[in-house]
Amino acid sequence: MKFLDKAKVYVRSGDGGAGSVSFRREKFIEFGGPDGGDGGRGGDVFVEAVSGLNTLIDYRYQQHYRAKTGMHGMGRNRTGGKGADVTLKVPVGTQVFAEDGETLLFDLTQVGQVERVAAGGNGGFGNAYFKTSVNQAPRRANPGLEGEELTIWLQLKLIADAGLVGLPNAGKSTFLASVTAARPKIADYPFTTLHPNLGVATVDGSEFIIADIPGLIEGAHEGVGIGDRFLGHVERTRVLLHLVSAVEEDVAYAYRTVRRELALYDESLAAKPEVVALSQTDVLDPDTLAEKMTALTAEVGHSPIPLSAVSRQGIPEALRRLKREIDRMATPAENEAQAEDDEKRFGASLSEKDWRR
Repeated sequence: MKFLDKAKVYVRSGDGGAGSVSFRREKFIEFGGPDGGDGGRGGDVFVEAVSGLNTLIDYRYQQHYRAKTGMHGMGRNRTGGKGADVTLKVPVGTQVFAEDGETLLFDLTQVGQVERVAAGGNGGFGNAYFKTSVNQAPRRANPGLEGEELTIWLQLKLIADAGLVGLPNAGKSTFLASVTAARPKIADYPFTTLHPNLGVATVDGSEFIIADIPGLIEGAHEGVGIGDRFLGHVERTRVLLHLVSAVEEDVAYAYRTVRRELALYDESLAAKPEVVALSQTDVLDPDTLAEKMTALTAEVGHSPIPLSAVSRQGIPEALRRLKREIDRMATPAENEAQAEDDEKRFGASLSEKDWRR
């Protein structure tokens, strides 16, 4: 499935149904009076976050969504039915912006979250509504109100616990493939990764989600290379894993380049907790590796993790450090929910073990 993280959609809610002008026509009732019913309300347009989706590709092929008009009122005081609603199903993490692309309307961060984007118009009153003591046979009814129409932008920001950043060919996709079941494209040329990838990593019995985005190069904030358009996918993460390739001539400069692009995109992104690792260390001899470690340590301020996805060196340490930062940044409510989940899982395992005994 092709990845699409931004889509422009036109939506229109349904118009309200018109009220009815009707009079009772029954035998033996001399003065029947008005009995026109009200029109039904127009359908609404909703946006719902659902599981099982990770792209907005559906909205590339259909950009117009219209709810149904409410049914018109009828005689015998029958009110028209409500028009059918329209629901746009989107992945969790989708943001809904106004037509200007900057005004945030809704942020759908939980499965099942539903927000109304456009409300349907109210139905018009039938002539029975206008009956008074001095006008007992009104011959007018209201038309229904028009629905709302607007253009919205849907923008997907993946929800993950940790995000991978670095220059192209820093080993991000290789790292993701080695610690999760994800299978991103891996090759020995820059910009192999053209869209974000997600994977679930496991360490010491705990799981967390890792997001991999295309590599950044100097000038990405100005559109150089793939640019910084995918950085929004690591905005929601709690910690960043910054991979610096050991084959870079100047590892300190490579580190500074990515940090600068993060800061130019969003200061809050650059302020996130960061775990730094020197990747692809298996291709260097011990002396060269020691020089690169020293240079990167001087730039970062602390010793990075020497890491190799091929030999698995440093992989467990990197995962544990990421999980530790994720737990530290979690809210008390999230920690409590995780504890309850662990208790259920381990409690169920223990009960099954005792039963087998």
